[in-house]
Amino acid sequence: MSLLQQDSPELDDAARGEEFTKGSSHVVLAGIVAAVLVTAGIAIYVIAGQKPPVAAGEIVQVWAHPQHTETPGFDANGAPMPKETFDQVFVFAQIRLRNQSNQPLFLTNILTNATLAADKIDSAYATTAGDYDRVFLAYPNLDVPHGKALRTDATIEPGQTVEGTVVSAFKLTKQEWDARKDLNFTIAFQYQPSMVLAPRSAVIDR
Repeated sequence: MSLLQQDSPELDDAARGEEFTKGSSHVVLAGIVAAVLVTAGIAIYVIAGQKPPVAAGEIVQVWAHPQHTETPGFDANGAPMPKETFDQVFVFAQIRLRNQSNQPLFLTNILTNATLAADKIDSAYATTAGDYDRVFLAYPNLDVPHGKALRTDATIEPGQTVEGTVVSAFKLTKQEWDARKDLNFTIAFQYQPSMVLAPRSAVIDR
């Protein structure tokens, strides 16, 4: 028998080892591809299942008007009485809301939230549309645009955008108001999560 025809155990073992290594690399590569495909499938499923928020909105502009009031030193009959003083800050906010769902949205209230200097949060509900107009009658010196009121009980139809102005009153001095750290607005809907919006521009002080 020729030497070339003789089997070599060493060569056979080496060949089997090389084939085993090749098979292992194919298994590892197939595992990596499968993991990538599974991850991509989960991501597509999650993204497809997500829905946009039912509502979108923005605080277009905010005006603040500190009001110092002092009562007269007499009553309705003209009799003298001690004077009283009190301070408050009217916060006017022009708000734009859009219904992004396929069902009507029912606005229930709007809350103005001010974070004061000591990290205390002071909140005040926005007035009704009727009281909004009465504020301008009671305080004719207000240097704030008298725009259309936003109804705090408005119904927003699917795809509809509503816009208007609301007013909230805080029992604060001008100094306390000026020292605030933050300001935002909570928009509450019936049967839906509330939405918190922050002003997109600086508050205009009047």
